[in-house]
Amino acid sequence: MLSIRDCLDYCDLTDDEIALIAEHEDIPDVAAAQMACGLVQTREGTLLLTRCMLELVEQAERSGQRDKLARARAAFERFVIDHPTTH
Repeated sequence: MLSIRDCLDYCDLTDDEIALIAEHEDIPDVAAAQMACGLVQTREGTLLLTRCMLELVEQAERSGQRDKLARARAAFERFVIDHPTTH
């Protein structure tokens, strides 16, 4: 049986990226990891995850949550570097 760490390592996702996806979708981290591991395998899925993270960055920016903004922006930037697509 694969652990959540195995899944994250396979998909090259970080804990912060999964936490953002879980927050955006309002689901547990384990469910977010499973969902993201599947989505990141396709261009369309990667674009969907990119939009999801960008929405959280924008939301944190609008609400003035500096700590959340910094965390969300860092995770978003790393995700885009690690999972490039043609936007």
